[in-house]
Amino acid sequence: MTRALHSARWRLALAAGIATATMAGGLITTADAYAAAGCRVNYAVTAQWPGGFTANVEVTNLGDPLNGWSLVWTFTSGQRITQIWNATHTQPADIVTATNVSYNAVIATNGTASFGFNGSWSDNNPVPASFALNGVTCTGSTGPPSPTPSLSPSPSTSTSPSPQPTNPMAVVAAMQPGTNIGNTLDAIPDETAWGNPPISEALLDHLRAQGFKSIRLPITWSNRHGPAPSYTIDPVFLSRVRQVVDWALARGFYVMINLHHDSWQWINTYPTDRTNVRNRYIALWTQIAAAFRNHSQKLLFESINEPQFAGTSDDAQNYQLLHELNTEFVRVVRASGGGNSNRLLVLPTLHTNADQGRLDALRTSFAQLNDPNLIATIHFYGFWPFSVNVAGFTRYNAEVEQDLVGTFERTRNTLVANGIPVILGEYLLLSLDYTRPGILQPGEVLKFFEALGFHARTKNITTMLWEAGTILNRQQLQWRDPELMALVKASWTTRSGTASTDELYVPRTGTVPSRTVTLNPNGGTFQGLRQGSTDLVNGRDYTVSGNTLTLTASVMTRLAGNRATGLNATIHARFSQGVPWRISIISYDPPVLSNATGTTSGFTLPAQFRGDKLATMEARYADGSNAGPHNWTSFKEFWVTFQPDYNANGIILKPEFFNEVNDGARVTLTFHFWSGTQITYFVTKSGSSVTGTTS
Repeated sequence: MTRALHSARWRLALAAGIATATMAGGLITTADAYAAAGCRVNYAVTAQWPGGFTANVEVTNLGDPLNGWSLVWTFTSGQRITQIWNATHTQPADIVTATNVSYNAVIATNGTASFGFNGSWSDNNPVPASFALNGVTCTGSTGPPSPTPSLSPSPSTSTSPSPQPTNPMAVVAAMQPGTNIGNTLDAIPDETAWGNPPISEALLDHLRAQGFKSIRLPITWSNRHGPAPSYTIDPVFLSRVRQVVDWALARGFYVMINLHHDSWQWINTYPTDRTNVRNRYIALWTQIAAAFRNHSQKLLFESINEPQFAGTSDDAQNYQLLHELNTEFVRVVRASGGGNSNRLLVLPTLHTNADQGRLDALRTSFAQLNDPNLIATIHFYGFWPFSVNVAGFTRYNAEVEQDLVGTFERTRNTLVANGIPVILGEYLLLSLDYTRPGILQPGEVLKFFEALGFHARTKNITTMLWEAGTILNRQQLQWRDPELMALVKASWTTRSGTASTDELYVPRTGTVPSRTVTLNPNGGTFQGLRQGSTDLVNGRDYTVSGNTLTLTASVMTRLAGNRATGLNATIHARFSQGVPWRISIISYDPPVLSNATGTTSGFTLPAQFRGDKLATMEARYADGSNAGPHNWTSFKEFWVTFQPDYNANGIILKPEFFNEVNDGARVTLTFHFWSGTQITYFVTKSGSSVTGTTS
């Protein structure tokens, strides 16, 4: 079937819409249960192929609230339901009764419930002439049904789309806060391929209970559709997407769906394969738009995730290519009618990046498209050297903060201040990953997220956490770092105080000195220190002068206890707002490294960490020039070129490091530890052999 015929069929189905008819026998529910009986049904054939079809049904209750519902209609050409979601059904002959499931039984006045199904057909597949909800014929208005059915496709009839969205800026504000459910529907080749369980209703319930109001569903379509020219989406996969969307909408979420990894799998070839990419892109959005044409206006479409193009000459060409695709996206969705005629559509900057040129280009696109229901989106993963721990950026310093502040100020000034709402569709730090611990220092991570929450909120930018199984253990529905999530959730409404450090290292032997910490109240006031449920005493255990907190030698000695290496005690600095700031008291001896031999494919130098932790590593040749990858800096990238193995007492130097080390040259390594200790070590590569020495 050609794409044109397919489109004509679903347009006809949608235009047929709703009509009144006599109620089929077998279901007796009186209209007396309603104060003002009425309902509206939008029935859409969203996909059709020889012998089969997919339909979506949206029921709007115009009467009193319902707790339990059944919708009845008659198929006139022998159609049969073969699979249904978000409802159960009976179909003894041509009469179909669809009944709610547990999670969508309640329909408030003017509320909606949606379900969908796959069906079979033979000669033709007309839209049912009428529907009845709990025994009341649906006419699109309240009161008794009109004597003559209205079959007009005019927007003024019951087939009209959902109401015009309110101010898009207000909608985006109502979406705060949001989260992604990443590495799932976007995983390749299937939903569980990247280690996450299938999206469940329990997961959505958990996210709702945690306070999230919107969900971004990244979706990869590239391996879920057929060949050209129709590029027909796999109906089973489309049904699964619809199921998840409906689950989320039923729980009150705003939902955003997109083309995700398609961006780098095939859309990026647009400069050299314009016809094929354009046709494929249009075909996919034509089908997606049809599938969700009558869904709630709380469903948003995002054109492309992180758009990028291969083989272009400069950004000016990139901007034009992205504008072309975004223009096609808006055209296709708007032309599909129904709720899509004014659905909120989300357009990204190039690479979803917030550099000034990218923001300016998107603002120009908005002006040219002249559509009042468009939203912009950017992503933010922090200042790159800090986000991956390279070039010595181990701390959230002034340069890291200025990068964050500048990003949100540029976005506000270019877009938000000019009436263009913005969603931060993804945010995280690139190396924040429980499977690679130690790359980022926990306290510095907390400072980043505290500042991000504040600056995004005050610039009226809605945030969507990039959650791909690294932040939430989806099997257990527990946060992997509750401290981090407590701070993130606090940032939605307020600021939290921080400090210059969250770790105080104490030598295992010798006199324990007093220690100072710089407080950053972030608009609050310091309230005191607490260990567990016990308050420390101001003047005896600590003093405060301005924002300088000094812990006395006596309290440090008490907190260090027997000074066994590692964590000895934890105290919390409390502020007048936000979450407390943890400070850990850690005892250590200077780490000890030992000589070793190995190969470039596997070299581990023995290391006794003795309570300390590795912060970063430098690599230089004898003449002082930088050795190894990223030779513009002496500080190497954590985990990519080296990593500590605390369990096995070693530091691993990786093949990626030796691949860019000169053969026969001696390299001086300087290991920086969080206690402030620095230790020098030497390695020499000879072919595939490596020798490491302490002197």
